Amino acid sequence: MTTSASPARRRGRPGGSQGTDLLAIARDVFLTHQYAGATMDAVAAGARVSKQTLYRQYPSKETLFGAVVRDWVDRGRDAMRPHLQDLMAADDVRQGLLELSRILHAGVLSPPVLQMRTLIAAEAERFPEVAADYVRRSWDHNQGLLADALRHLGARGLLRIDDPAVAAEQLTWLTLAAPLNRLTLTAGAARYSPAELEAVAQEAVTTFLDRYGARDGTA
Repeated sequence: MTTSASPARRRGRPGGSQGTDLLAIARDVFLTHQYAGATMDAVAAGARVSKQTLYRQYPSKETLFGAVVRDWVDRGRDAMRPHLQDLMAADDVRQGLLELSRILHAGVLSPPVLQMRTLIAAEAERFPEVAADYVRRSWDHNQGLLADALRHLGARGLLRIDDPAVAAEQLTWLTLAAPLNRLTLTAGAARYSPAELEAVAQEAVTTFLDRYGARDGTA
């Protein structure tokens, strides 16, 4: 039996970060120093690549910032899909909505997501196209998926929904508005306790079902 010889591994300094790994390092630099304080030198040093290599891939800090936000969206783009599939399959609508509300709390209120939202909002005037792409491919995309899930539950007779897009928006903000507002305005310092978040989820689902629950009480 013959085997092909593997090329000998070069010794010395390991190669620097590339691709999504490099963008993750750049994201940390932007989050730590904000856009104005972030430098290409700091990104190159963190990724262990030369400035020339970095500039070949991203000719400017502006280009790198846009790539970082797109990569962030791509990483989390379909994170909600399996949870919404669980909701569509639920027989107990109240429990399914509660589980989804808890997932929304865990995701949207997590420090990494809050930090990225704050960074993008702070630079929205400078980079309106980057912010618009983030809204379209992240927030609007997930709201559309939620509307589809609610439409499916309506077709099963478990909810009474005339406009799934409006219902999706209402469910989202019933669940997120108060804690997201507090965390945004306090830079993440005034976090809700688990018991407080659970109470928000319970009240959000109760209010939502008062409006959209099936008339026969199966919800």
